[in-house]
This record gives sequence, structure tokens and C-alpha cells, in this order.
Amino acid sequence: MFKNQRQYRSKTGNGNSSFKRNGFSSRGSRRRPVKKLDSNLFIRQASMKNTETNTSLQTFSEFPLADKLQRNIQEHGYSHPTQIQEQTIPHLLNGRDVIGVAHTGTGKTAAFLIPLVHKVFLDKNERVLIVTPTRELAMQITEELRAFIKGMDLEVVLCIGGSNMERQEKKLHHNPHFVIGTPGRLRDLIERRRLNLNLFHNIVLDEVDRMVDIGFIRDVKYFISLLPPKRQSLFFSATISGKVTEILRDFVTDPVTVSIKQQDTSENVDQNIIRVNGSNAKVDTLHDLLTQNGFDKVLIFGRTKWGIEKLTRDLLTRGFKAAAIHGNKTQGQRQRALEQFKNNDVHILLATDVASRGLDIENVTHVINYDAPESYDDYVHRIGRTGRAGKKGTALTFVE
Repeated sequence: MFKNQRQYRSKTGNGNSSFKRNGFSSRGSRRRPVKKLDSNLFIRQASMKNTETNTSLQTFSEFPLADKLQRNIQEHGYSHPTQIQEQTIPHLLNGRDVIGVAHTGTGKTAAFLIPLVHKVFLDKNERVLIVTPTRELAMQITEELRAFIKGMDLEVVLCIGGSNMERQEKKLHHNPHFVIGTPGRLRDLIERRRLNLNLFHNIVLDEVDRMVDIGFIRDVKYFISLLPPKRQSLFFSATISGKVTEILRDFVTDPVTVSIKQQDTSENVDQNIIRVNGSNAKVDTLHDLLTQNGFDKVLIFGRTKWGIEKLTRDLLTRGFKAAAIHGNKTQGQRQRALEQFKNNDVHILLATDVASRGLDIENVTHVINYDAPESYDDYVHRIGRTGRAGKKGTALTFVE
């Protein structure tokens, strides 16, 4: 790896003119205008004094769950439930509909998976549909579900775009206990008569606010219209806006609402800005940061697919181990990049906001906003990839 800017330039020359002409912001600004956020929003010192406040004194062993499930929970490394798990699981075990208002990182995935696995294990005629806004989140939920159902003779099918539809159709023919998917692919399978929602008496809508944001509200309403009237409905969203309320009205019956109040940004994340002038200075500044001690597992966010791909190539040329995920990558490429990052085969993962929600990657030391986010909500979701599970993280935002 090149250790400094001077060494890199002596090897390659100052080969960054394309960044000056076609940097992220200039390219992105032709797509849609970006409202600049106050850079003071990106500055905050971490406070580690309350790292355990999200964890209960109760243990999972106190929940009335099947023995096999209890063993899987323990093997998965879970001992004490988080707040949302402690407050949600008893209601779900009692068959209630639940509205969970919580951000990613609070443990909501296990909050709905654990009671649903218990329910299906006791009655294998039960079927569960889980709808998520992104492929990455669907994959993450599937991975966690597989850990919980190990040795329980339960089947799960992941139905997402970018993967072989015929293979998914064949798996659906076996009438699996759990179907996890994104709205576009689920709708395709329904229209091809490979997926019958009338068979599902348990449904989870996860990150509904995100589904509304990216234009899936019509699909979600369509799914709800096809569900059996008698069902258990679980609804999770970070916020409850007007459009989200439209979905809620027809989805849940006499629900219990569990709201987990969370700081806007993690108390465990040191947040600061990096001031740069010009595209050349920007990429060189990033280079110097990545060669410093402690930048062991870094997630870099950019605004456009084109920009992320360009920066990834630049970092690879400079000798860094990096991979990228964005909408122009195939599902297989995205999955391989995530696995490489999780397994520490690469130390830098570059992404557009497709990766900012739902991903649970351990030990991310730094999040770098190479391009500032479009909204403060996007910022919160981005930096939520570090400082997880009581560990300290760092978020740096480039400001020009």
C-alpha cells in the first residue's frame, strides 16, 4: 500500500483530473439538487456512560420459548434482550398485533423473529411473510433467521431481485414456513401465481418509512389487500408519517404500540467534519486518513453509483483493499462485497445509501461520508453502522 500522498504521486503522477471534472457533487447536482445541511450537525463527541441502557436485566431464558429455540438464541450470543425485544416479544407470543417504532440497531429483527419462530415451530402449518425495502436488509434478516431455526426443520426462502427467479419459484413450490422478500420481486411472484398471500397468517412489514420513501406504498397496499383477514400483523418503522399511517389503518387490528426512544445519533459515535478544498484534495485527504492507525474497518458513503465506482477504482489503484455495493452491481456482486467486508478480506466498503439501513456489520471502526448525506435522517442511518453493541465508533463527514 502507498503510505503517503507523495509516494503515490511519484508512482502515478497527479492522475486525479477526472475527479476535478466529474467529482461526486458536480455529477450528482445534475441529477437532483442537494440542500446542504449545517455542518455543525456532524460534530458531536461520543459519550460511553450509558452503553448498557438498551439492555434488560431479564434474560431470554425467562421467555416461554421452545427449548431448541432457546439453545439457538444462546448459541447466537444473545443473553439479555434489548428494550424493544423485552417489550415486544411477550405481546407477540400472546398473538397481538404490534406497531414497533424504532430505528435500526435497536434489536428489532430478533424482536419479531424469535416469537414467530416459536409460533411456527409449535404449529408447522403457520406461514410467515416478511417484507423489507432493500435486498440487503432482506438478506440480513434471512441470515439471522437461519441462526434461530437451526435444527428445527423449518424452511425459509429469500425472494429478492437480482437473484434467479426460477430457483425462488421452485423453493416456493415446497410451501416454506418463512418467505422474506422485497416488494418488487414479491409482486412479480404473486402475479406469476407462484406466491399466494392468502396462505400467510403472519406478516411483518419492516422499515415501512423507508418503503414509502422509495416508492413502494402502492405495492404494500396491494399485499395487504391479498392477506387473509384473520392474521397477526407486525409493523416496524422509525417514524410514523402521513403516508405510513395510510398503510397502518388497513394493516393492524387492536395493536400494541412499542416505541423505543433513541438519541438522534448514537452516543457511542464520535462525530466530526473534515474540511477539503477541491476534488484532488478530497481524495488525497481520504487516502491519508485510511493509512492512519485505527482505520481498521471503514464504511465510506457516496451519493451516486457512478461516484462510488470511480472512487473504488481509485482506492484500489492506490493499493487499498476495497469493495463496493450500489445499484449497478448484480445481487451476487453486492453479496460477495458484503461477505468480504464482514470477513475482513477487504477493509474498506464503499456504498450508496442502499447500504445505510438494516445492515448489521460487526466492528466497523469508521463511517466516512465522502459525500454529505441529502438529509439528517440519512446521516443518522449512515453513521448507525458504527458504534454498535456498546462499542465506540467514529463518523467523519467531508465538507467542502
